[in-house]
Amino acid sequence: MSTATLEPAAHVGYRSRPFAWVQQSLTLAWRNIVRIRQNPEALADVTFQPIIFLALFLFVFGGAIAGGGGWRGYLPQLLPGLLVQTVVFATMGTGVGLNDDFAKGVFDRFRSLPIARVSPLIGAVLGDAVRYSLSIVILMTSGFVLGFRFDNGVGNGLLGMLIVLLFALSMCWIWVWLGLVMKTAQGVQGVAFLVMFPLTFGSNIFVPTSTLPGFLQAFTKVSPITYLVDTERALMGGGALQKPLLITLAWMVGLVAVFAPLAIRAYRRRT
Repeated sequence: MSTATLEPAAHVGYRSRPFAWVQQSLTLAWRNIVRIRQNPEALADVTFQPIIFLALFLFVFGGAIAGGGGWRGYLPQLLPGLLVQTVVFATMGTGVGLNDDFAKGVFDRFRSLPIARVSPLIGAVLGDAVRYSLSIVILMTSGFVLGFRFDNGVGNGLLGMLIVLLFALSMCWIWVWLGLVMKTAQGVQGVAFLVMFPLTFGSNIFVPTSTLPGFLQAFTKVSPITYLVDTERALMGGGALQKPLLITLAWMVGLVAVFAPLAIRAYRRRT
């Protein structure tokens, strides 16, 4: 009798708040943030990895790539590109973590709560935005210590950091979808690396497009990573901005328009 009385009350209360899913999503995002604080080793890919990649490409390969300019001359070109690589690589963890949560039955427990079905999914994405932001802060701080500066103004530099974060939130929907349709977290990670390595290393992050072989130039010139890197370099150091920025924004809208519905559909199918 008490069960029959309580269930309609929860249902009516939920229906009376059409935007309750927003608060619920933010609450679950905070849950993910707290979980990160309790498991700091999960932040290795967004804390140590940016510093290692910066040191590796700047000091080991920088002299050879930059020529006579040395690593100091290479830093203004490398850091905006490495910022893009670091953050887009961090997005893979969203899909891996989501798949792992499903395997552990976390989302089964969410189904017993009087919350919108989509709130746990959105909360997972928003919670991982903290990881992306942390990787941005750590890499940029390391760059500033080594002498990097926003030659095009602090405001434009901060805008560039924001655009990278928004691009990451757009791109992570690919891995969210994969995390929902693939059976294992290892499978998600394997496919993600298979996609991300050609996208990042086959771009203009480390070397100018003009130095690449012809067949690779054709790929690089249509890659969203190339246009995002050009946008970052223009905002942080100056240069042509309009075309790369517009194409980057178009890619962001396209990624969300295609993969967010696919992810939500896959999520509803699993729950």
